[in-house]
Amino acid sequence: MTQPKLLAIAGSTRRDSFNQRLLNIAAEAAGDAGAAVTMINLRDFNLPLYDEDLEASAFPAEADALRAQFIAHDGFLIASPEYNGSVSGVLKNAIDWASRPRPGETMVALPAFRGKVAGIMSASLSPFGGLRGLAHLRQILGTIQTVVATEQVAVPFANKAFDGPSLVDPMPKQLIPVMVARVAFLAQALRPDGLAAA
Repeated sequence: MTQPKLLAIAGSTRRDSFNQRLLNIAAEAAGDAGAAVTMINLRDFNLPLYDEDLEASAFPAEADALRAQFIAHDGFLIASPEYNGSVSGVLKNAIDWASRPRPGETMVALPAFRGKVAGIMSASLSPFGGLRGLAHLRQILGTIQTVVATEQVAVPFANKAFDGPSLVDPMPKQLIPVMVARVAFLAQALRPDGLAAA
């Protein structure tokens, strides 16, 4: 049985981002759960804001490269800050570009997302841990045919929840391995050969 391949993405490009720290912890746990994890940084993709005219005239090479990363993986680990009650703009823009069809594909093909699984998480300074943003992210991913694991991780008071790269808040610390194990299992099961190989 081949390892499920997970793409790990933070919705914050800030240096020393709490969400990047959270993602690093989840990615390590996913490796322990038997998944092969690829970590990317959205800062490395020079994506313009999504624009249909730009898409029609010259689909950005960076958007194609990002889309190829999504296509090449069985599932995703996504950590996003909450911006004004929703997901970050940089994450939404990345998802918008990756969801667009390319020549020969129908509008509903969605090869970067359809039939894949995501584990979502958020670290926030607020007492709610980014829950409103997670609700929006779950809706967005569901709309583009991605299965979102029932478990999710919300880290409130993020400025106090970490000790350097380590998470010290006990509740999300205990939930992370549960969530990533679910994502790894579903990513394997949802592959075309997954049920036969499981």
